[in-house]
Formats: sequence, C-alpha cells, structure tokens
Amino acid sequence: MNQHVTPRLNRRSFVIGTAALGGGLALGLDIPFGGPQVVRAADGSPEVNAWVVIRPDDTVVIRIARSEMGQGSLTGLAQLVAEELACDWSKVTTEYPTPGQNVARKRVWGDFSTGGSRGIRSSQDYVRKGGAAARMMLIQAAADEWKVPVAECTAANSVITHKASGKTTTYGKVAEAAAKLSPPADVKLKDPKDWTLIGKGVKRLDTADKVTGAMIYGADIKLPNMLNAAIKDCPVTGGKLKSFDEAKIAGMKGVKKVIAVDGTAVAVVADTWWHAKTALDALPIVWDEGPNAKVSSESIGKWLAEGLDSGPAFVGNENGDAKAALASAVKKIEAVYNYPYQNHATMEPMNATALYTPDRCEVWCGTQNGEAAFAAVLEASGLPADKCEVHKLILGGGFGRRGQTDYVRQAVQVAKAMPGTPIKLLWSREEDMTHGRYHPITQCKLTGGFDADNNLTALHMRISGQSILFSLRPDALVNGKDPATFQGLAPSGEATIGYSVPNLLIEHSMRNPHINPGFWRGVNVNQNAIYLECFMDELANAVGQDPLEFRRKLMAKNPKHLAVLNAVAEKIGWGTPAPEGVYRGLAQLHGYGSYVAGAAEISVIDGTKIKVHRIVASTDPGYVVNPAQVERQIAGSFVYGLSALFYGGCTVKDGRIVETNFDSYNSMRIAEMPKVESIMIPSGGFWGGVGEPTIGVAAPAVLNAFFAATGKRIRSVPLRDQNITFA
Repeated sequence: MNQHVTPRLNRRSFVIGTAALGGGLALGLDIPFGGPQVVRAADGSPEVNAWVVIRPDDTVVIRIARSEMGQGSLTGLAQLVAEELACDWSKVTTEYPTPGQNVARKRVWGDFSTGGSRGIRSSQDYVRKGGAAARMMLIQAAADEWKVPVAECTAANSVITHKASGKTTTYGKVAEAAAKLSPPADVKLKDPKDWTLIGKGVKRLDTADKVTGAMIYGADIKLPNMLNAAIKDCPVTGGKLKSFDEAKIAGMKGVKKVIAVDGTAVAVVADTWWHAKTALDALPIVWDEGPNAKVSSESIGKWLAEGLDSGPAFVGNENGDAKAALASAVKKIEAVYNYPYQNHATMEPMNATALYTPDRCEVWCGTQNGEAAFAAVLEASGLPADKCEVHKLILGGGFGRRGQTDYVRQAVQVAKAMPGTPIKLLWSREEDMTHGRYHPITQCKLTGGFDADNNLTALHMRISGQSILFSLRPDALVNGKDPATFQGLAPSGEATIGYSVPNLLIEHSMRNPHINPGFWRGVNVNQNAIYLECFMDELANAVGQDPLEFRRKLMAKNPKHLAVLNAVAEKIGWGTPAPEGVYRGLAQLHGYGSYVAGAAEISVIDGTKIKVHRIVASTDPGYVVNPAQVERQIAGSFVYGLSALFYGGCTVKDGRIVETNFDSYNSMRIAEMPKVESIMIPSGGFWGGVGEPTIGVAAPAVLNAFFAATGKRIRSVPLRDQNITFA
C-alpha cells in the first residue's frame, strides 16, 4: 500500500488483527520518531517526537495510543515512556492521538488495539524507544546550544546538565530546538537494573478526574444542537426488521425522526434520550425473527453434548497416543464440565456520538480499538480516510465488548439520516445485554488414565462448542481450526498447558450456535482453567494423592508454572492445618504470556452457602511496571472471576438472551469480596499480561475448595443454577 496517499479503506482491508491474538493491521508498522520540521500540539507546544510534547513550563505530554478502561494502561505506558525520557514524573500528563492522525502520519503510533492484556506488553519496546529518542534529542539540543560534546551531558528529572561547566537547562527551554533535530538512528534502552520509575507503584494519572467527576465518558458528550437516539435491534440474532408504525408516535414529545437501521433495527431520534426511549418503547414494531427463534439453552446444550462423543474435531495439542493409553489404563476417570454464555455487562452501555455531513464524519466514543472504530466510520459513512475522524474517550468498562464496533456503525447510519446534526446514540441496558458479544458456550469431556502405580499416563480433553474467531475473524482460522480455543492448553506460545503427560490429546468439536460470541475478559482461559484444574483435583482424589503433590509431579518440566503454584501454596499454608471449618483449593494456569496461580480458603454453610475468606494469587509476568496497579488488577480479576462463577450465566429462550438487566444478571457485592493477597515474582526476560490471567484461577480454586469442604464436585456454572450462593 502506498503510504503517501490517503486510501479509501473498508473495514476488512483495514483491520486484519485482533487484540487476543496480537494481530496487526493491514498498514505496515512504521514508527519514525520525528523529523527536521517542528510538529506542534494543539496548544502550539513543540512535539519532540510523536510520543512526547514538551511545553515551555516543562509539562510533559505523553501520547497514549492504547485505551484506558480502568485497567491502568494509561499510567503504565506513561511510566515506560517517562523512564527512558528521564523526565519529572510530577509534570507528566497524557493525551490520546486519534486514529485519523495515525493513518495520516503513516501509523507513527502503531497499534491502537487494547485487549488480550496486550496494552503494555506488545507496545513496551517501541514506546520506550520513543521516550529514549526524545531524551537523546533534548540532550543534543542542549549540547548544541552550549557547544559541548553531547557525551558530556546527562539528563535526569527533566533537567540537562553539563557536568564539566556546571551548566543546566530544562526540557522546556530546549524543546523547540530539539523538535528540529533529526531523530537518532540508534536508540538504546536502559538495562532493567537501572530503572528508576518502572517498577514503582506510582499513583494513577486518571484517578483525580474520576473522583472529582471531571472525567468525560462517551455517555457524557454534549455538542451544540445535539439530538439523542435510542435503538432496538431484532432480539433474535439473524432476524430482520419487518415493519413499524411511525404514525403511532408522531405526536409524542420531542420526537424528531424514526429511522430504519441496517434492515434489522429501528432508531428514534428526539430532543432528549428519555423522550427517544419512551417513544421507541411505544413504537409498534414487527420482527421477522426467522428460524433462530426456535433455539433454546436446552437445544444448544443437547447439540454440544453430541459433539463430546461424535463428529470431527480439531486437534490443538497432542503427544503420544492418548486413546491407546486410555484403552490399556489400569484405572480411568471421566468427567463432563460445561461453561455458559456470559455477558460483559459494562456499567456504561454501548454509545457513540456522530456528526455527519457529505464532506466530513466525526465520531466521539469509547472504544478498545480506535482504528477498528475508524474503519467502521469509513465503511458506514462512505467517506475516505481524510474526511473521517474518531475521538476516543475513556471507557466506562470494556472487558472485550468495546473491541467490537457495531454501535459505532449504527451511530453513523443514524447521523447520515440527519446531516449536519450531532446525534448521540445510547443503547438502553436491555438493548446492551440483548445484543452483547457473549463469552462462548462450551462443554468439555475429560478422561484420565493411570497405571498400576497410580501414575497419570494419559489425558484426553474434548471440547465441544463455540469458536470466537469463526464469528468475528474467520480469516484467522488455521485450516478451519480456532487456535484461541486452546488457550491455557496449548503446546507452545503465550498460553501453554502446565503439565507433562506421556499421552495427551486435546481437541475441539466446533459447533457454533447463532448467539454471537466475543472476547470476554480472560476469553478461553476461563473455562479451560476450570476444566483442567478441577479435573486435576478429581484425578488426585481418585488415587488418594494430595492435589498439590499430584500437580508437582506433573510440572517438573515446567519450572515457571511450578514456581507460581509453590508460591501460593506456601503463602496460604497448604502444608499446615486450615482454621476449623475452613477448606482450601488450588489452581494454576499460563495465559497472556504470564504464569499465575491461586489458592482459596472458604467455608460452607448448610452445604449451599459459600464464604470465600481469602484468596492468594501469584503472578510472573516477566516484568512489573507498576506493582500497585498489578495488585489492583489481581484483586479486580477476582471480582470478575467470582462474579462469573456465582452469577454469570446467560440463558437462551425463543432464540434470545433472557437476562436483560442486573435483576437477572447479578454481580458480587463488596460484602462478598474475600481478602486478596498478591505475590509478584517477575523472573524477567519476557513481557506477560496482567489484566486477564488471574481471572482464570478464581473459579477452579473455589470449586476445588468446595469439594474439599463438601465432597461434592460442581461441574457446571454459574453456581446460582446449583442453588449455591455467597454466604
């Protein structure tokens, strides 16, 4: 592709990657660090390079391409740049570049996608080089002014010093001259042992605005002459809009226009959102729901169960001959587990504000992928890239849901019907939960075989269920197989199995119901950790072995897996008696490049009420940028993981999701939250994720503790469906 022209791009040619798999975009990654001309920020301050703007008062503005949705990447990425920049952290602020600017400047900021716990780990190298290059240019500018060798100058805390003469200057004073310099050809990064800011638990940069209410989310946007829109899409995926009677609401207060969208939805535009929603609720709509309206949770479950024993399957991990070894095993253990649809249920429903004219289309929204949102605007507006822009705002929750752009496309289509008028499209909670991109539904049949000495000689796992890539990115399938299905079970890569079994077979019978799946925080690691880690406890119990010792024997060849497991076992006191009435459970996994483990302590009242007293979690992400933030992420992971375990299940009736608000799709409360103790053991040499991995160990650790307490094995979640609740 010619990088010197502004292309007219459609969505498919523009976005070819996903956060979960670390894919890139169709445009090549080209990250120059500036040029001889001075590029200025909106306030006129010089841009030393694309990552760093320095104001005359020494304020450092660091550009952050990734999205902030509560996970702390904004602060962590700023720390990475500031570490190499050697600036005064107290004077650091941040801003988002736009995807339109990124395209116009040959993708100088690289990848805008934020998901798969990749915000820091997949951009750490080039953002640090951005900071280092800016530091070198600032020092060079000072050396040129003083007419001294650059090697005699040093920088620290935004001050440049020439030691021999005692001269000093600040970044703000030389930024203009530095911005005119050519970027250095050779940019070397600090050795981790020399880090002074990376590894420090500095305060988050976005907290103050959240606490004071100054933070602007997509739902907060107000533009001159703006109207508001509410929308209803066919509640059954695959259905269509048949008709609606606009005359019935024509006289209702504030109503401006009724618009059919995409052949499947209808939107009402009014002066206020409440007027739009009230009119939409009163609008007679006839849907053609199609054959999917006959689908139910029962019919889906039956279809998936058939896949556990019959039909073709894709092999994701194999060594030895598991089927033959199982046939000759002295003892065989078998179990079937299942995992439901789950909703992202972000606090801020999907929304976008669009302003369309025949010459320009702009959108304001929260998005996990600014470039994907930008591509959706191009496609929906029909305008070329130099006529479109997306203004990214902080997200009121993402968890993978805002990686999709359906709400952006809808907003543009509604705005096209009213050119020149800004339209804020806000989904109702019911619309948001009816049209999610749900955690995929799967079942898993596991069979383990032992020899006469109670050694595990064979393990067969057969997963039956949905593929996310089949729905969202079929071009990423590998000869029809979805590699992401095997997260946490893979033979190599960033989500490998932690056990060495002589004969192993892990396969996937792909069956895709009509309910749209999506990347739900933790993705396939979540159910795979339950399947594997709970079954490991079942196997240990079957041969009368301690669950920890049983795992240790199988992990001898996987020292990083074993290290995090040993860390939580020691911290929770696995080898010592638990307090009376308290029972323990363990789990471990490798996901998103990080090694994690969890150990839970629970008590059970009347066999059905669980009190989770304590969870210990360990993580080895290679490097820890902000330990305070990692600790919060781990605690937050358990909120997410335990909510999913106890409450998080979506059922299907008449082809549609039943749970459409928080009265039927609950989340855990503060009083239900256990004490969380975090152990960070970064071993270095690699960069792993933090936001998602520990979610996966929450459920199996608690389920294994529940078995220890009651002798009852739970193989189906959420626990609400087993009439089990928080105590």
